[in-house]
Amino acid sequence: MPLKNYGVLAARAVDRRREGASDTPHYQIHLQDDGGTHYRAAVNVQSQQSPSELLYLTDDNFRHPVLGLLPGAGTGWTRLPSGPGRANLDFIRGNLFDPANMRLLPPEAAGPDNDLADLLDHYVLRAAGDADARLFVFGEPWGPEPGIPDKVFGFAPGNGVHDVHMNQGNSAAFRRDDGVWQDGALLLHFPGEDRWVAVFLAFQSQSWHTDDVTGHSIEGARPRPEPGEAALRILSALVNPAGPAPEAESVLLLNASPEPVDLTGWRIADRLKKSCPVPAGRLAAGATLQVPIADGVQLGNSGGVITLLDPQGLKAHGVSYTKDQARREGWTLTF
Repeated sequence: MPLKNYGVLAARAVDRRREGASDTPHYQIHLQDDGGTHYRAAVNVQSQQSPSELLYLTDDNFRHPVLGLLPGAGTGWTRLPSGPGRANLDFIRGNLFDPANMRLLPPEAAGPDNDLADLLDHYVLRAAGDADARLFVFGEPWGPEPGIPDKVFGFAPGNGVHDVHMNQGNSAAFRRDDGVWQDGALLLHFPGEDRWVAVFLAFQSQSWHTDDVTGHSIEGARPRPEPGEAALRILSALVNPAGPAPEAESVLLLNASPEPVDLTGWRIADRLKKSCPVPAGRLAAGATLQVPIADGVQLGNSGGVITLLDPQGLKAHGVSYTKDQARREGWTLTF
């Protein structure tokens, strides 16, 4: 069963609390929206299952079309019904980042800048000291809890967000929380710098190939890719060709491996999972192939995602682009 009330909290960071060793330590963030409502975001920094260290990825200059779909800064809690085309996050289908670039960090360790709490401090304390900065916390809410003060920061009523991490491909113990388009994360906006920062977290026990309906792990699928492992990848795309509609959009594929790749059964998909075939044949080592976009696949000029699917329908590579990147007619976007 997926999360019941997935959504996003848009608010200002007020304070934070680092928790020491415990069964389920969290990094606690105190937030307040523009209406004066207080919240606590409980961010996991350690897994209950072994191995306990979390995978993380930070992007200090995050650009993605989802940013144009977010609720207003400081507006509090917004529920997000499941599905693409909204502000929902999906680490696999949304092409938010390359999972091969995720790294491990312990929850707490002696010394500076060497654990997950230190990493979160770097961004959250900076946001708390910037009156214009706002956080967007994706996950599942709890509360309000009338008459019950928050157990960490003491405001009343208790109110907050948890599951601020990947929420699909779970092991059997947490399979009940699986779903698509319901992943948790932290997005921080610093308007004075015109910059977004993204923090993505996942458990080592989670799968990176999941069912499109249930979010459950696909049995026998490859594990999380390693850097440079993808043989076939998206190199560039022409999403806004010169001239009137219908436009001749295309995607350029590269075979980065030292061996030929049989393209039979490979497909290109857009954010709504519409797909078109890659022309069958063998692509030589180091060669490229321009794939014309057809069959209703849309590479919109307002931003989008492009996903390469292997013959089993599993994601092999994916990229995203924003409206600003697509605005220049006739220019090819490189990834």
